[in-house]
Amino acid sequence: MSKVAVVFWSGTGNTGTMAQAVSEGAKSAGADVTLLGASEFGKDKVAEFDGIAFGCPAMGAEVLEEVEFDPMFTDVENSLSGKKIALFGSYGWGDGQWMRDWEDRCKADGINLVTDSVMANDAPNDDALEECKALGRAIA
Repeated sequence: MSKVAVVFWSGTGNTGTMAQAVSEGAKSAGADVTLLGASEFGKDKVAEFDGIAFGCPAMGAEVLEEVEFDPMFTDVENSLSGKKIALFGSYGWGDGQWMRDWEDRCKADGINLVTDSVMANDAPNDDALEECKALGRAIA
């Protein structure tokens, strides 16, 4: 059984709803899943998991949340080699540039993104939630 962490930050609850769907998808594929807020995760926990799904909404000028999430991700990103990683998040404006920048950052670090990232405009609709479940299954 693989061990999967779903690590997220959510301001309005939209990315939190997506995190729940990712968790459901990973569990349906047989994974042992731990759901964690960004402040609960750090470099010391990376080794505990085979796969990690990171979720963060677009903030400000389409950037990762800067107080909790981005510092945590910066701390762990050099420890993610060899892990199955996936990204998800919601946005309320723009066109998803924050996700493309985040994917590029991961690729430059040699991080193995195992599936397409999932974005939801505002509250995730049924299609986005199904994509989140598929993302969860991909990292399980």
